[in-house]
Amino acid sequence: MSLVHSSIIAAISFSSVQESLQNFLRSIQDFGSASAIVFIGAYLLLTVLLIPGTILTLSSGVIFGAVYGSLYTFIGATLGATAAFLIGRYFVRDWVAKKIESNSKFKAIDAAVAKEGLKIVLLTRLSPAFPFVLLNYAFGVTKVSLQDYIVGCVGMIPGTILYVYIGSLAGNLATINASTQVAQWALRIVGLIATIAVTIYVTRIARNALDQSALLKENPVTTDDRD
Repeated sequence: MSLVHSSIIAAISFSSVQESLQNFLRSIQDFGSASAIVFIGAYLLLTVLLIPGTILTLSSGVIFGAVYGSLYTFIGATLGATAAFLIGRYFVRDWVAKKIESNSKFKAIDAAVAKEGLKIVLLTRLSPAFPFVLLNYAFGVTKVSLQDYIVGCVGMIPGTILYVYIGSLAGNLATINASTQVAQWALRIVGLIATIAVTIYVTRIARNALDQSALLKENPVTTDDRD
C-alpha cells in the first residue's frame, strides 16, 4: 500500500510541477527584455533539481524562435549541468555515488572517463541513452576535469536544436493561416526531417563508440595480443 501511495504522491507532484511550468511559460514574455535571462535561470534551476527540461526546451522554440531558443536553451542547460556537476563533486558526492552504484551504464562511464574524459562526456551528451539530469551529478564523482566536462557539453547541441525546432514548428502551426505560403512550410518540414536524420545518425555513432570503449576497458589489448 505504501508503494501505491508513494506512486500517487509522485504523480501528483510531477503534475503540479508541469502545471507550474506551463503557467510560468505563459507569463515569461511579460518580463520583456529580461525574458531570456529569466528563461536561462529557470532552466538552470530545473537541471539542478533533477527535473527534466523537455517542456522548457520545446517552449523556447515557441517563445524565442528556433535560433535564439536553441541558444538560450543551450546556455541554460550548460550552466545547469555545470552547477550540478560541482554540487555532485563537492557537496553530495556520497549520495550520488550510492544512486549510481548499481547502474551498469554509469559504471562503464566511470571506467572510461579517467582515460578519455572529454571524449566520453561528449559522446554521452550526444546519446539520449543516458538521463541528462542524473548524468550531470554522476560526472561529478568521476575523475573528469571541469574543463573537459564543460567543453563536452557541446554534444548537447544536436538534440537541443531538434527539440527547439520542433517547438518552433508547433508554435507556428498553431497560428498558421491561409496566407502562409506552401513553399515556406515545405522548407521548414524538410529542415525538420534533416535535423531528425542528423540527430539519429550522430546518436548511433555515439552509442557505438561508447560500447567499444566499455568493451576495451573490460578486455584490454595487451602487448602479447598485438604480437
